[in-house]
Amino acid sequence: MNYKHIFSQAIERLHGEGRYRVFIDILRNKGAYPNARCFHGHNGPKPITVWCSNDYLAMGQHPKVIAAMEEALHDVGAGSGGTRNIGGNTHYHVDLESELADLHGKEAALLFTSGYVSNEATLSTLAKLLPGCIIFSDELNHASMIAGIRNSGCEKQVFRHNDVEHLRELLAAADPEAPKLIAFESVYSMDGDVAPISALCDLADEFNALTYLDEVHAVGMYGPRGGGISDRDEVAGRLTIIEGTLGKAFGVMGGYIAADQMIVDVIRSYAPGFIFTTSLSPVLVAGALASVRHLKSSSEERQGQQAAAARLKAMMGEAGLPVMPSTTHIVPLMVGDPVKAKRISDILLAEYGVYVQPINYPTVPRGTERLRFTPGPAHDESMMRELVSALVEIWDRLELREAKAA
Repeated sequence: MNYKHIFSQAIERLHGEGRYRVFIDILRNKGAYPNARCFHGHNGPKPITVWCSNDYLAMGQHPKVIAAMEEALHDVGAGSGGTRNIGGNTHYHVDLESELADLHGKEAALLFTSGYVSNEATLSTLAKLLPGCIIFSDELNHASMIAGIRNSGCEKQVFRHNDVEHLRELLAAADPEAPKLIAFESVYSMDGDVAPISALCDLADEFNALTYLDEVHAVGMYGPRGGGISDRDEVAGRLTIIEGTLGKAFGVMGGYIAADQMIVDVIRSYAPGFIFTTSLSPVLVAGALASVRHLKSSSEERQGQQAAAARLKAMMGEAGLPVMPSTTHIVPLMVGDPVKAKRISDILLAEYGVYVQPINYPTVPRGTERLRFTPGPAHDESMMRELVSALVEIWDRLELREAKAA
């Protein structure tokens, strides 16, 4: 058995399909986001503008967040020292879980090391504890949700994206006595569309199903206190479990769930992905705590980001670029080919100092490859003009004008 040959062939397949992933080597400039330094493909740092960060509100650069992390570092040191059960349950963790429970109007919350882990651990554990459980999953759910559902070993039924009637048909055909869980996201980050949360909750009520909402691309971004789409639409109280991240709009790292005390206690007590993992560094937790508290009382960052996203969409549309329709902060530009998407990204970085990562399969379906822009409150109009001008030049250079918005 030639193991090296097998692994080499696997990598070559990615190169052949034009979807081999290249990590761009950068350092962000503290206090000057979206400006950064790029070390990729040349000697020494080159100034660039970052257009694809998930730090949507630049909270990773906020003075309150940095100060809180520095204070924690000098107060307690670097790491947590263990799992939550063995030495790693710091007062920072307890405070942050209280703030997150309050953010979503739930009795309790539970921290994980990432949003991926919180989805995988919670969904797999919950379904294993419900004999005969059927999970109804939106077809565009994140890979971490799919992994959790698969690892639960329970029956899975996939409903068409945001299709309430299709979900109704599946629920009606299922065993009425079987435990049921409907799993979906609020903001789908590759298309920028939003789930009909209230209608899905109506079905859950009708068919006695639990609901699991992934709000990772919406927490901090929507609602009067940053609780997400469920906060904005005043439906958080109807949801069984709300899952979120601390690594996007809150600008730090980590994931969490918020639910009633019993469900949180069950996941805390049974999920291997929680039990056997060293807890988040208190330095990170302190930063996330400062970020959550700030965004509960400040809407300035959200308003600035929404204005920037609307402006960039309008400018791209006016320039004839194939910007995809989106009702959220996500600005996807359709390319439809992995090789071309990578080529556009490479030109933008090398010639214009613009960093945006191509999005290819399996993140999006084949034939829908795109560039995904995430303008923040600090992306000003002059940056947008330069970006749009560069895109128009590249579109003409590569003869991509036949590409249409999806």
